[in-house]
Amino acid sequence: MSDAQQRIDELVKSNDILLFMKGNASFPMCGFSGRAIQILKAVGVDTKSLKTVNVLEDDGIRQGIKEYSQWPTIPQLYVKGEFIGGSDIMMEMYESGELQQVVNGANA
Repeated sequence: MSDAQQRIDELVKSNDILLFMKGNASFPMCGFSGRAIQILKAVGVDTKSLKTVNVLEDDGIRQGIKEYSQWPTIPQLYVKGEFIGGSDIMMEMYESGELQQVVNGANA
């Protein structure tokens, strides 16, 4: 496992809700990351306490997260160590009510 992979693994395992994104919760730097933050706000996640990782600050993380999750795009949401998906999947799960249940389980 590479250095970046180990750091990603530690981040995923040590944060209940973790979003790998471009920018941060206060200043998303792409539309998909912005949408992911809005979805998390809509399900009651306090974005001040949300752990985010700005992939633009570390190319090792930016490339490594795609290998780690076997998912080609960013943002990527993890809840309790489990990969949930990107903004499209988050939106589908939000619309079905499933994301609220997953997030509320993490906050319990």
